Amino acid sequence: MTIDENAAETWRHATSSDAAPVRICVIGSGWMFTSGISYYTCRLANALAERQQVSVVLMRRLIPRRLYPGRARVGTRVNNLAYAPQVPVYNGVDWNSPWSLLRAAQFLRRQRPEAVILQWWTGAVLPTYLILVVVAKRIGARIVVEFHETQDTGESRLPLARLVFRALGKAIVRRCDGAVVHSDFDRQEVLRLLPLEGKPMVIAPHAPYDHHVATQPKVRHNGNSALRLLFFGTIRPYKGLEHLVQALDLLDHTAARSLHLTIVGETWEGWTLPLELVQRSRHRDRITVVNRYVHDDEVAQYFADADAVALPYTRSSASGPLHIAMAAGLPVVLTDVGGLRAAAEGYEGVLWVPPANPQALAKALMRLPELVGHRYQDPRSWDDTVKAFGSLWEAVSLQS
Repeated sequence: MTIDENAAETWRHATSSDAAPVRICVIGSGWMFTSGISYYTCRLANALAERQQVSVVLMRRLIPRRLYPGRARVGTRVNNLAYAPQVPVYNGVDWNSPWSLLRAAQFLRRQRPEAVILQWWTGAVLPTYLILVVVAKRIGARIVVEFHETQDTGESRLPLARLVFRALGKAIVRRCDGAVVHSDFDRQEVLRLLPLEGKPMVIAPHAPYDHHVATQPKVRHNGNSALRLLFFGTIRPYKGLEHLVQALDLLDHTAARSLHLTIVGETWEGWTLPLELVQRSRHRDRITVVNRYVHDDEVAQYFADADAVALPYTRSSASGPLHIAMAAGLPVVLTDVGGLRAAAEGYEGVLWVPPANPQALAKALMRLPELVGHRYQDPRSWDDTVKAFGSLWEAVSLQS
């Protein structure tokens, strides 16, 4: 846990008992359009609620359903995770309903939070966020933004979405009091795009997704059967799945027989190349494809069944599947891009490879048996995340 240099000196002289807000409202993604941020919003709220009074405002319908890449499962319950009983939840704000936004504003006024934490992951929510920020400031709340990425990669390719992001994003961060990012890579990206210079910024590594981990994982690979390799997550251009399939094809028949790759994920942005390569693969019989967004029960089962995980991203600031794998103690083949080096810092079960390099991936796959059979310790915890927010409250308090 580190803090931006601009706030570091004043932070050292603050006391958390004076600075920490008693009432916090977390604003983030709901379960209607379930994604990794839906889980993060819930886990963060529950972790903070162990020490403070926490309420939640959820974005329920983000965009018109027909425009959402996972439109087929919108509204389908896939989560087991739930908010703690003591956490009041407004569920939630719809893109097409000003009345839902009015009720969210009324909810904020009733809860009267001293601090509001905005979960930042998509430009689609920025118009709503700006209005809620104005309401929160009027009731005296401090505004903190937690960045998971600056803008979704699919959105960033759309000219109108980029314009909305620049205009509304800057309007929001000018009104905010501080920020949280998951790595120094993210910090630099945020500062490059948004006017946050001089405001306190804490680096808090992404906490574990251990809610997906089976309590009794299966016995791992013993060398006498095929090593069970898992790719998990949405299938998008930056996920690099095509390079993993190409790496498998580089293996000879004997080496390929020692592996079985299971691909579990929903196709987004029309990115069908990886699955087309699977169909043409000379080792097609060594690959299983589950091309959909799976329920939490299935997530736990896929990770319990796996001996190792491969995440060959070509860019990334953080990765939910990585944090599930680390919580499960599994070895991971991981590309050294973006914030992933920081995300996995201290985790001993990683084989690092360069991005977009099937040859390096193939070599790493052959090294996996060296790592399989051990359960690695996840160095992350939600307590560390809560402490990072404590540091930020201290820095924000001294700048007020």
